[in-house]
Amino acid sequence: MNRTLEWTVRVELSEQDGTTRAEAVLDTGSAKLTGQGIARCSPQDPDVPAIGDEVAASRAMHDVAGQLMSVADRALGQAGAGRADEPAQPPYAWSDASP
Repeated sequence: MNRTLEWTVRVELSEQDGTTRAEAVLDTGSAKLTGQGIARCSPQDPDVPAIGDEVAASRAMHDVAGQLMSVADRALGQAGAGRADEPAQPPYAWSDASP
């Protein structure tokens, strides 16, 4: 089977009082997944907005990626390729540190 798809991700960022919030929305054309991410600037750290943007956006996209992995895991289970009730394992070899 050959096919080509295009999925889009929109990331919206806002910053107020040293806290950056991000919302990432994955649109597959048939479904949307929304993730949230927050970054806070420590009072002793220099205020570099780009860093807060990067941290908050990466956390929001990590949230979406986890949701997408759960959707795929359930679909695999329903297709008979695994157990749908098993928790999804991190897809990479490194530690899955919490934000």
